[in-house]
Amino acid sequence: MIQVIHGKKGSGKTKRIIDMTNAAFDKQHGDIVFIDDDNRYMFDLRHEVRFVNAGEYGMVGPEMFYGFLCGVLSQNSDISSIFIDAFLRLVNVQPNETEWFFSHLKQLAEKHDVKFILSVSCDDSEAPDYIKQYFI
Repeated sequence: MIQVIHGKKGSGKTKRIIDMTNAAFDKQHGDIVFIDDDNRYMFDLRHEVRFVNAGEYGMVGPEMFYGFLCGVLSQNSDISSIFIDAFLRLVNVQPNETEWFFSHLKQLAEKHDVKFILSVSCDDSEAPDYIKQYFI
């Protein structure tokens, strides 16, 4: 399953995804991973959540980030949810440049029974339909 938290910069997306991450620990069985582009929110998360600073790995596009996610899943088959903050900033693209990523992410989520929750800085008018279907 894929869910997208959306809104303009400063609309509270990061706080919401952090709250959802911390709440997920009480509701889900399995490991939880939080991916961000820096260490800024590391201490806002429960210590049981695996924090990954993907900014350290030089992501240069959605395809590379998809490979990164495959690597994360290949190392831990107990992951139930992956939360990704600031997705567009992390992969350095615009919303309309992510169709390939979302189609492959859907397949990955189904194949490994993993829930992906992403925060995306865009509003309804900027988002393509293939992203809007995941809005929460």
